[in-house]
Amino acid sequence: MSELIISSSPHIRSNDSSRRIMIHVLVALLPATLSAYIYFGVRSLVLTAVSIAACVISEYGIRKLLKRDMTIQDMSAVVTGWLLALNLPPQLPVWMAVFGGFLAIVLVKQLFGGIGQNFMNPALTARVILLISFAGPMTRWAIRGDGADLITTATPLALLKEAGGRVLPDMPKYIDLLLGNVGGCIGETSALALLLGGLYLLVQRVISPVIPLSFLGMTLLFTWAAGGPSGIFTGDGLYHILSGGILLGAFFMATDYSTSPITTRGKWIMGVGCGLLTGVIRLFAGYPEGVSFAILIMNILVPLIDRYTLPKPFGTPKKGGGTAHA
Repeated sequence: MSELIISSSPHIRSNDSSRRIMIHVLVALLPATLSAYIYFGVRSLVLTAVSIAACVISEYGIRKLLKRDMTIQDMSAVVTGWLLALNLPPQLPVWMAVFGGFLAIVLVKQLFGGIGQNFMNPALTARVILLISFAGPMTRWAIRGDGADLITTATPLALLKEAGGRVLPDMPKYIDLLLGNVGGCIGETSALALLLGGLYLLVQRVISPVIPLSFLGMTLLFTWAAGGPSGIFTGDGLYHILSGGILLGAFFMATDYSTSPITTRGKWIMGVGCGLLTGVIRLFAGYPEGVSFAILIMNILVPLIDRYTLPKPFGTPKKGGGTAHA
């Protein structure tokens, strides 16, 4: 009789299933991409196309070099490139997007074996490396002016931090945050577009609601409790939820199958951890945004979370001796 061998997590579905999931993710990204085009112009589409091309070509090249089966047909490289682009400023030099795509695929994804084997989100890891390496271009924000040109501006989170947690009259309003007429990365400015995309993923059951709800809920609670100018529970938690990359991160990044926990309890821990770290970094660190760092830190902790949340198989010996019983 043949032996059944079960490898360590993450457990990835068939190529057909993976491709179907990736197509759903691409559909969900369309509203944010359309919003990016409306507010940042053709430049946003150029960055997206270049980033996708860099990821696909990098995956083809590295798998050819390593003599592995070709996997570009599973569409995961397209998703990585698209997500990376949505995490970039609109005026970033094109060659930096190419470099980011190379980092995401070669350094983070393929050197660990490909789809399902990487332990950190490729797009976010590439974004953080770009942020550390090219801080100036990666923190230069713009919005469309009265004409077709982009004008430099600050992000809502930067303005909120400068104001000591106060939402001042001259800062972007809630309607601006919903629609996307604010400074930021090309795919994170429209809360409404991201909510539509996230809802699509939930309806299609591509993602579980646990991580987004716990992520957003914890950030809302923490920034409300600790982010106000007049003491405890005077912060504007909703402003934090509608600003920055938290919606993009909660629905599209933290829910990545290969870098998130397997169990429901583990997903709750992941989401709460991401929300808490995001709030702490936003309120108390020098950088006004913490979503990327929070998700990557929790990615590193996923094996530990899985270890302590996976149910023990029947018959597993206890530490003190004997056998565990149902």
